Amino acid sequence: MIRIYDTKTKKKEEFRPIEDKKVGMYVCGPTVYDVAHLGHGRSAVAFDVIRKYFEYCGFDVKFVSNYTDIDDKMINRAKEEGISVSELADKIIPEYEADYGALGVAKPDLQPRATEHIEEVVGIIGKLEEGEYAYVIDGDGVYFDVSKFEKYGELSGQNLEDLKMGARVDVNKAKKNPYDFALWKFKKEGEPAWDSPWGEGRPGWHIECSAMSFKHLGREFDIHGGGLDLQFPHHECEVAQSVCALRKDALDEKVFAKYWIHNGFINVNNEKMSKSLGNFSTLKEIFEKYDPQVVRFMFLQTHYRNPIDFSDELLEQAKAALGRLHGFVRGLRVGYEKLKKDVADLGKGSKRLIGNADEFGKKFEECMNNDFDVAGALGVVFELVKAVNGLRSVSRLTKEDVDEAEKFLKEADKVFGVIFPTKEQTI
Repeated sequence: MIRIYDTKTKKKEEFRPIEDKKVGMYVCGPTVYDVAHLGHGRSAVAFDVIRKYFEYCGFDVKFVSNYTDIDDKMINRAKEEGISVSELADKIIPEYEADYGALGVAKPDLQPRATEHIEEVVGIIGKLEEGEYAYVIDGDGVYFDVSKFEKYGELSGQNLEDLKMGARVDVNKAKKNPYDFALWKFKKEGEPAWDSPWGEGRPGWHIECSAMSFKHLGREFDIHGGGLDLQFPHHECEVAQSVCALRKDALDEKVFAKYWIHNGFINVNNEKMSKSLGNFSTLKEIFEKYDPQVVRFMFLQTHYRNPIDFSDELLEQAKAALGRLHGFVRGLRVGYEKLKKDVADLGKGSKRLIGNADEFGKKFEECMNNDFDVAGALGVVFELVKAVNGLRSVSRLTKEDVDEAEKFLKEADKVFGVIFPTKEQTI
C-alpha cells in the first residue's frame, strides 16, 4: 500500500487510484525563458522517481508535464533578444530536454505547450463567466472572483480574510478582491495575442495549467505536482477556477486533482535558490564539474519534501558515496570470480548468507511505500553492500549471493537510476 503526503489534507493518505492500476499525473513544468537551474532539476528528478515507482509497482502511468511558453518573463526576454516569444521557446525547450535527459529523467508521455491550448483556455473562462465567477476590468482583462469560491485557501492553508488584510497597498483598485487573479490579459502593443469573446489577448498563468490538464487527463485525475513555491498562488488558483468551471457539469465536487504533491526547495545560505534572487546555478554549470548522475544521487539523498541545503561540499559527498557504490557494482561478480580462484572451499556449507532479493525488495518497498522515502530505500541498498562486503572479507560469498544481489540492485535501479554507472549499465 502506497501512502502519499497530500499537501491538501496535510497528512499521509493511502493512495487509491481513480481507475484501478492506472495513474494520471500532471506536474507543472518550467517557464521556458531561460535554461534550467538546479531547482528545476530537483523537481524533475523527484517526480521522475515517483512516476517510476508507480511503474515498478505495476501501474500504467500517464505522465503530463507542460511548458509555459507565454507570460511576462517570456515576453520580456524575447524583446531583449530581439526574437519572437515562440522562437525563444523553440530555443530553450531543447536545452531543458537535454539537461533532464542527462539527469536520467524519462520523457513525460505528453509535454503540452500553453500556446497550443488557447481554445481550451477560452472555453474554461466562458464557463466561469456563465457561472458568474469571472468579471471584466476594462482595459485590463478578465478576472476570477476569489470570494465566489468558498474553499479558496484550503490547499495552501490560507484564510481569505487574512489575505485581504495582508494585501499590498498598490493592488489594482479595480479588482473586487485583492487576490482576484487574471484569467485573460488584454493585448498590449508588441505582445502576442489571440482572439477571444472578450477581445484580443493572452491567457493568465494559472488558467493555462487547468486547460492542459483537463484536455489530457480529464476533469478528475490522480496526482497534481510541482515545487512548493507553486502551492500558492498558482495551485490554489488552479483549484478555484477548475472546480468552479466544472460545477455545472459535475454531479459532485470530485473534480480536478485527487492528491497534491509538492517537492521542497533548494536553499543557498538559508535562502531559496531562484533566478530572481540571483543565487542559482544552472544545470549546465553544475554538469561542467560533476557527472549528472552525481547530481541525481545528491537529490535522492534527501526526502523529496525536505529542503536541500546546497553546497559544493554536498556534491563532493555525493560524488564520493556514488563512487563507492559504483565501485562495488563493478567489482561484485569480478570479486566473486577472484575469490573462487583463491579459495578452494568458497561458500561451502553456506546458504545465501545475505538473504535473498525478495527480502531486500520488501525493505525497499516499505520505504518507498512510505511517501516515496528514497533516502531510506537507498539505505537498504547500502545494507546489501555492507552484507556482501562482509561475506567477501571472510571468503564466504556464494554465487547465489552474487545473483541475489544483482537481482535486487537491477530492480531498485529501475526507480533510482543511479546504482549502475551510466556508461556501464550492466555488471
